[in-house]
Amino acid sequence: MPVSGRAYEKYGGNTTCVQIETARNEILILDAGTGIRELGNHLLQESRMRVHLLLTHFHWDHIQGFPFFKPAYRKDVQINVYGKAPKGMSLQSCLEDIVAPPHFPIPPSALKANIEYHPADKVAFEIGGTVITPVPLNHPNGGSGYKIEEENQSFVFLTDNELGVSHPSGLDFQGYINFIQNADLLIHDAEYMPDEYQNKKGWGHSTVDDAVRLALEADVKQLGLFHHNQDRTDAAVDALVQHAWKQAQSPSLACFGVQQGMEIEL
Repeated sequence: MPVSGRAYEKYGGNTTCVQIETARNEILILDAGTGIRELGNHLLQESRMRVHLLLTHFHWDHIQGFPFFKPAYRKDVQINVYGKAPKGMSLQSCLEDIVAPPHFPIPPSALKANIEYHPADKVAFEIGGTVITPVPLNHPNGGSGYKIEEENQSFVFLTDNELGVSHPSGLDFQGYINFIQNADLLIHDAEYMPDEYQNKKGWGHSTVDDAVRLALEADVKQLGLFHHNQDRTDAAVDALVQHAWKQAQSPSLACFGVQQGMEIEL
């Protein structure tokens, strides 16, 4: 859930939303957590009227910002939505259900943007020359992570991916090593310290130790520790990052805590 206050000023309090600007100036958005509200305002200020929204899954923290994404209410905006809907549902219904009573006072008919839905499951696809490959998340109710590649650079986004327990839809540890091999940047779920995880097994999130081990074994260059718990203050995230460096003990792997507003260039 989103949080606020002085204890969260460094890493921020929004839920998951990451913007990617490709070499050909396409806008990709990973998830529609509360961060997408501010992003939508920025896109309209910059007159960016076409975006591609890649959804990992439909738990609240990854979609709760969508009703406040102003571009969705503009007729002159094109939104392409990608993701894997739960069995028996569609991408469209998953999004429209949260912009409707009793959850929201404005009906889905208010979404005036040209929204097109594209099921994405394991098979790679291209957006303006950028290759995007989905991968199953090891998470309750499933979901998709993404590898994004262009100009010999690769970025892998694996939030809500539990490496310590097997879920029906996920890969095993070696499967994720193979998928992210040699990535320039991996952003991976690292919600728990090892001692916290004992009572959270099966909840769908990883320890920082497992995230570091995955990055090391896959020869990743940079590891962004992600999906900070709502009770983890800036000081506690700093401690988690320091723990990651100690676990890595490798100058070839740069570990950092992902911060709201952070910009990374590959």
